[in-house]
Amino acid sequence: MMKELTTNIFMLAALTFLSLANLGMAYLEYDSSVNIELYHAVNPEIPDSFTYRGNITVSTLNSGISSINQRSLFPDEKIAFKKFVSRHAFYRLKATVVYTNGARRTFLTANKFCSLINTQLNDEFWVSIDGSGYVNAITYMVPQMNGVDDCPEFELESLVLQDFNTEVLIKHTDLAPIPDTASYIQKLEREREARQRGETKDTRGFFAKYWMYIVPIVLLMFISGASNPEQNK
Repeated sequence: MMKELTTNIFMLAALTFLSLANLGMAYLEYDSSVNIELYHAVNPEIPDSFTYRGNITVSTLNSGISSINQRSLFPDEKIAFKKFVSRHAFYRLKATVVYTNGARRTFLTANKFCSLINTQLNDEFWVSIDGSGYVNAITYMVPQMNGVDDCPEFELESLVLQDFNTEVLIKHTDLAPIPDTASYIQKLEREREARQRGETKDTRGFFAKYWMYIVPIVLLMFISGASNPEQNK
């Protein structure tokens, strides 16, 4: 009965491995693209009022080749940036991933207006893609200015805002290794059969074999001696 169970588990593990391998081969052979639509909310007083900012196109998922197309900031958006920069308010961004099969997934993130202005609207998108070709995370970042306060005092009158200068970085997420469950079960089965046949000999020393009996006795003797100090005089 045990041998049949072991055989079935081994066959199931083998089929699972082959299925994952075939999935990976299909992914490598068919390299599709994905489009990421970018929307931003420049008015923190209306946080859910998003307007179109641009889009990222990942033309080949395997190689991570991508391009970004963004429109220029509208005059009222530049005014909003200047208005909220001194309030340490947050600039909100929404990224909607659109796959070739029609599926969609949305990610939300935010950053301070002052951090963006401090880097002159230089920002970064980190796009993480899993082994099956789906985007599982989009991280929006502003490069850190070494030794410079992220939110210094700005002279709003002389502040001139240019368009976004954005870098897109693609990161592939590696698949975790599959545990070899079948081999481990077979090893346990061989050890059990060897013990039943008496082939496995216990080569441990005396203390290693019987420590669970020796230690309690030593502890009892120690406790007994500590509780009767007069007997030790």
